[in-house]
Amino acid sequence: MLHLRLAVPHDLSADVLAVLEPDHAVCNLAVTRGGSLKPAGDLVEADIAREATDTLLRRLRALGLHDRGGITIVNIEASPSRNAVEAEQRAPGAPDDAVVWDAVLDSAEGQSHGSWSYYAFLCLATLIAAVAVVTDSAILVVGAMVVGPEFSAVAALSVGLALGRPKLSLRALGLLVRGFALAIAVTTVLSLVAVAVGWFDASTVAAPRPLTGFIWRPDHWSVVVAVLAGAAGVLSTTAGRSNALVGVFISVTTVPAAGDFSVALATGAWSQLGGASAQLGINLLGMSVAGVVTLLLQRALWDRLLRRRHHAHPA
Repeated sequence: MLHLRLAVPHDLSADVLAVLEPDHAVCNLAVTRGGSLKPAGDLVEADIAREATDTLLRRLRALGLHDRGGITIVNIEASPSRNAVEAEQRAPGAPDDAVVWDAVLDSAEGQSHGSWSYYAFLCLATLIAAVAVVTDSAILVVGAMVVGPEFSAVAALSVGLALGRPKLSLRALGLLVRGFALAIAVTTVLSLVAVAVGWFDASTVAAPRPLTGFIWRPDHWSVVVAVLAGAAGVLSTTAGRSNALVGVFISVTTVPAAGDFSVALATGAWSQLGGASAQLGINLLGMSVAGVVTLLLQRALWDRLLRRRHHAHPA
């Protein structure tokens, strides 16, 4: 179940209630007259089955509430009341299969704008990856993958492409390019300092690395993992299962490739630059393409389910 909190202008209040009250997937409907000060109007709250939320939001958008009022969506941890259970049973499909596209788009918009914390985490993750390359440590590679925040930008890029929002896609792409450029530059400079003080040299990077050598040697499995991780990441985002994202972070070799590229650039290990660049590109492209395809499939399948339900149970 999701909780909707709506700030409704006075002249839209009756129309909004006319949408919410007859809907069998809505329960715990409450109205506070004059409860909204900005915008001035009524405060309307309701619990709604996740599967019915997107359709209901479309109807509210048609009334102009998205432009003139306020809409807040809150996840409900538990709703053990009987009316909530009945509302859930009346909604089409399963909760995990439903996508609230307004929420997905709003989240993507927020993730496409860079912040100091995004750049800081990406730089720190790339530095950890560089240490992993120098020490041939698989544990540090995993740590760098988990710390890296780049999937949020990849998800925003996929959403923009799938939903036809070119500005969103360009912002997300720009964020990825700027983020990795800064992370590689910072890691390269610090690697040069480490080389200068004698912590490691080109022979260290060029030596056989049984635990981390895969980073700069991409193969067909790199494509497979990137595609699978991109699909899993988008599904976990749209289904509200953020715990699955940790597995996505550990699966992709974006940050480790950036760290390997930086160390190779600092030590002159030119033979690894091409492979590390290819690994980074394969993972970013594979995740993005898989994300777009997954979103388009979700939308098509859910629309088909709603059409079948409408034909079976016409209003």
